[in-house]
Amino acid sequence: MLSYPPLLCLYETGFAMTENTHLHTQEPSSTQNTKSIFNLPNNLTIARILMIPLFVAIAYWPPSMGIGMPAISDNVIARVGMSEFSDSLVRHLLLTGVFIIAAITDWLDGYFARKLNVMSAFGRFLDPVADKLMVAVALIILVQWHPNIIMAIAAIVIISREIAVSALREWMAELGKSTSVAVSYVGKLKTTFQMVAITVLLLNWESLETIGYVLMVAAVVLTLWSMMIYLRAAWPYLKQSG
Repeated sequence: MLSYPPLLCLYETGFAMTENTHLHTQEPSSTQNTKSIFNLPNNLTIARILMIPLFVAIAYWPPSMGIGMPAISDNVIARVGMSEFSDSLVRHLLLTGVFIIAAITDWLDGYFARKLNVMSAFGRFLDPVADKLMVAVALIILVQWHPNIIMAIAAIVIISREIAVSALREWMAELGKSTSVAVSYVGKLKTTFQMVAITVLLLNWESLETIGYVLMVAAVVLTLWSMMIYLRAAWPYLKQSG
């Protein structure tokens, strides 16, 4: 997974404060005017957002297809006939496939942005938003499938952390200290564990359930760890008065 840059870098690129504190709009350069925001990396990010309603539709429609029940259970995994769980299996394979494709586009949009040198403020804003939306939707669906304390805590911690860190980055960007809360190695590791855990749990195979839970618990620990890193970096500014 890619790094999560500050959500609102637009404050730095779009506006400049003069010495007598009057706000003036910065005129875009001619180069910026000629470049469309609908380039390949941004189109991949937009496509990832458009996958979200498809993801939800596969999860809940049509209702006749099994959902939340093990797609492949231990007592039938060796059978040749798959008619007993084919509906559930198809649904879970489709969901997993969409989620994996979304994760691949997340890597590709950053790769092409650097390769083609078409990084933009719009892309820096939209890319982390697309990631967070897909992860939040997947976690909510998984909580419905597995209404237990582990999944509930995982969803609460991961979604709450993203809201808190996003707000922190926005505030730090306003102070011109956005680099102080840049994505750390632990944050990237957290994202990797998070994506793999969700992928395994979306398959909903009974034999892989324990592995999925172990990965999810590891993702929660890394999520809390990475949040503490961001808070520690921002603490000197947070404790200032005024």
